[in-house]
Amino acid sequence: MLRTELCELLGIHYPILQGGMAWVSDAKLAAAVSNGGGLGIIGTGQAPPDWVREQILAAKALTDRPFGVNVMLLSPFTEEVMRVVIEERVAVVTTGAGNPGKYISALQEAGARVIPVVASVALAQRLEQTGVDALIAEGMESGGHIGELTTMVLVPQIVDAVNVPVIAAGGIGDGRGIAAALALGASGVQMGTRFICAEECTVHPKVKERVLKARDRDTVITGRSTGHPVRCLRNKLTRRFEELEARQVPAEELERLGVGKLRAAMVDGDIEYGSVMAGQIAAMVREIKPAREIIRELVTEAERVLRQIGAMGEG
Repeated sequence: MLRTELCELLGIHYPILQGGMAWVSDAKLAAAVSNGGGLGIIGTGQAPPDWVREQILAAKALTDRPFGVNVMLLSPFTEEVMRVVIEERVAVVTTGAGNPGKYISALQEAGARVIPVVASVALAQRLEQTGVDALIAEGMESGGHIGELTTMVLVPQIVDAVNVPVIAAGGIGDGRGIAAALALGASGVQMGTRFICAEECTVHPKVKERVLKARDRDTVITGRSTGHPVRCLRNKLTRRFEELEARQVPAEELERLGVGKLRAAMVDGDIEYGSVMAGQIAAMVREIKPAREIIRELVTEAERVLRQIGAMGEG
């Protein structure tokens, strides 16, 4: 059975986390992933606290398994959302875009495991000192906001630099990717793009269709000049970003162009002028399936690959 120390830490069957994607990861998807043996995560993005509480309560009604909430620390509602998460005693809190240090004590006192997303060794070491329970090392292959290093080089460096469990993210789309992450020293994986095409994901159907049609070079990175690069699928919006960046327009103009575009894609289905955030593994997603079945296939393939590798070593 595919089990690591992460399973014991989080109370889950398999070391597979579903990424907390804004406008994508709601209670229905998170509960389905948790019911399938992984850890589902509600993505709060910049959502207000009332919406977050509503989603937490909905997830509790759909599963008796642990689930998590992802909190973006740049949100204007961070303080209020953290209070909701603490009051509702959410099992796991993942964080991005900042340092969760000032919240860690209260979160852990409420029973939560705190797991920040990091994209560098220096940040991983700094956050480990704040008392986090684990770290998500996210490579630039992932969808959405990205760092500079690939998963292949980032994960082993962070594993060597810290003493808490490390979860690999970015560029992982099947059981082979899970086996590779474990070989790099990770205790588990986080996957976002693969779960966009879970049956329980309530994202607009046009987004799922776009992911299914994606080819190996269909993602592009926009916003490099702003200092906040984002990976998404190519469309008319990304071409506009590329045109403006080539003209070296001010960062403020680029940021204005991106306002509301993620919702436009994920909720309204505008796959041309909306931001279809997805990772490079989009080309590996070929069908829509229930989350439980996705997890079962991931685990079965990972176990098979690990057995094959083990047999090579014995030979």
